[in-house]
Amino acid sequence: TAFKQITSVNLINGGIAGIVGVTCVFPIDLAKTRLQNQRKGQQVYRSMMDCLIKTVRSEGYFGMYRGAAVNLTLVTPEKAIKLAANDFFRHHLAKDGKGLTVFKEMLAGCGAGMCQVIVTTPMEMLKIQLQDAGRLVMLTPTKLVAANTMLSRSYNSGTVVSAPPRAVSATQIAKELLQTQGIRGLYKGLGATLMRDVPFSVVYFPLFANLNQLGKPNPDQSSPFYWAFLSGCAAGSAAAVTVNPCDVVKTRLQSLNKGAAEETYNGVVDCISKIMRKEGPSAFLKGAGCRALVIAPLFGIAQVMYFVGVGEYILDNSPLSLMSV
Repeated sequence: TAFKQITSVNLINGGIAGIVGVTCVFPIDLAKTRLQNQRKGQQVYRSMMDCLIKTVRSEGYFGMYRGAAVNLTLVTPEKAIKLAANDFFRHHLAKDGKGLTVFKEMLAGCGAGMCQVIVTTPMEMLKIQLQDAGRLVMLTPTKLVAANTMLSRSYNSGTVVSAPPRAVSATQIAKELLQTQGIRGLYKGLGATLMRDVPFSVVYFPLFANLNQLGKPNPDQSSPFYWAFLSGCAAGSAAAVTVNPCDVVKTRLQSLNKGAAEETYNGVVDCISKIMRKEGPSAFLKGAGCRALVIAPLFGIAQVMYFVGVGEYILDNSPLSLMSV
């Protein structure tokens, strides 16, 4: 059916946009994670640029891509679920044939956000461990914490070894988590991820649809390419900054390995109250600029994919569709 065709196109476009986007903006995302995890009085990095320069100096160019493999592997299913779910809810909410109201658009976005956390939570969980490893090494240059103590609660006692920690892969972290904590271990921070992704989709999808509408010469025509690109960037940045406090909470909860004097948290409420008490409200805006810089190109690139019609081209030239001609 036409709906299935549109959904398939969205899945392909969303997947390719995700892979291209992650490759382009991953170093900024790494800076965001490290800035969000910094505590008062233990700042290793002053700004995004300072973080990237120090990362390249201490870990080499590819140090900026720590954890990228997890994202590149899971970003396609994540984007696929998000876009397909949004399309599905919009399709069913518009059954009366009329256009969607802003409330119904927000409802569709909410549904999409709730569906995507199935993939987002474990993806972010694994990515954050790998991204933050370099910051922890810089925090205690003379006392390197053994990587295999990562999952034990003894990280706060500052277990010390003389040799540098071995490089840990996402597969090793996932295996250890599954062995020690079961599937629940991979879904640590699920509540905070829902708190971030549901409001993000609620803000992004209606905002993009309405901004994009403003650029249409008339209701039957699509908006020009540059307008769709700018609408994606603007809506993505606005939604990213709006939910940044939830992203800070999520990053802190999902960081299993901490510096010797860094706080541990017993859930969302405990995390919010400790950050507020010890670091003040401004801590919730840590990494907001980085996050806006990460999200804007991601959604801008997604619009490029739709405009160029990559998904349509692949579907039209796939062996199955050629056989059915």
